[in-house]
Amino acid sequence: MKTIKLVAVIVISLVFTSCNGQSKNESKSSDKSISKIEVLDFHSTHRCMTCNAIEANTKYTLNTYFAEELKKDKITFQVINVDEKENEKIAEKFEASGTSLILNVIKNGKETQINLTDFAFMNGNDQDAFSKELKAKIDTELKTL
Repeated sequence: MKTIKLVAVIVISLVFTSCNGQSKNESKSSDKSISKIEVLDFHSTHRCMTCNAIEANTKYTLNTYFAEELKKDKITFQVINVDEKENEKIAEKFEASGTSLILNVIKNGKETQINLTDFAFMNGNDQDAFSKELKAKIDTELKTL
C-alpha cells in the first residue's frame, strides 16, 4: 500500500513539473471602461488526461452556472495552445509555458491575474469538486466588479 501511495505522489509530481506553469498573481492596467473576467485555459500541443479534464470541467462550469455572463461578455473563455506561434505574446504575458488555468479579473481597466493551476490539477479529474470550487472563485470575483 505504501508503494502505491509513493507511486501516486511521484506521478502527481511529474504532472506538475511537466504540465504546470508558474503560480503567480499579478496586477496590470488597461482600458478603464472594461470590467469582466477572462478565463484562460493554456495548454501545450501534447496534453495529458488531467489537462483535457481541466478544459472540459471549465467549459462545463461556465456553461452551467455562467451562461448569462458569457452571453453578455461579462465572462469570456479562451483555450490557448502555448506551442502555437500566434499565441506567443499572450502566453508570455501570463507566463504560461504549459497547462495553466488563469482568471484575469479586469475591474475598471485594472487587470488582476489569479492563477488557479494548482487547484485545477488537484481537482481536474473530479468534475463535481472542480466545478463547485471554480464556481465559488468566479462568484467571488464577479461580486468585486
